[in-house]
Amino acid sequence: MSITKERKSELIKEFQRADGDTGSPDVQIAVLTERINTLTDHLRGHDKDHAGRRGLLAMVSQRRRLLDYVRSKDASRYVELITRLGIRK
Repeated sequence: MSITKERKSELIKEFQRADGDTGSPDVQIAVLTERINTLTDHLRGHDKDHAGRRGLLAMVSQRRRLLDYVRSKDASRYVELITRLGIRK
């Protein structure tokens, strides 16, 4: 259900804003999105995993707060980020 170290490293390299950046909101949102997608696939086959569903809701809420923060700081960066991640319709 979790993402591999290699995949996480790829996401960090793809979304980092500067060299050595691992904690910017962009990186955090990208990693959370990957984890949310993985967990969503897991829950499709495991309907009774209520603890997993609770974790999923927590991750979605965390991502929402981070996205709100990015939108309040820089609207164009927010639009670019959700487009790259394919979050919104």
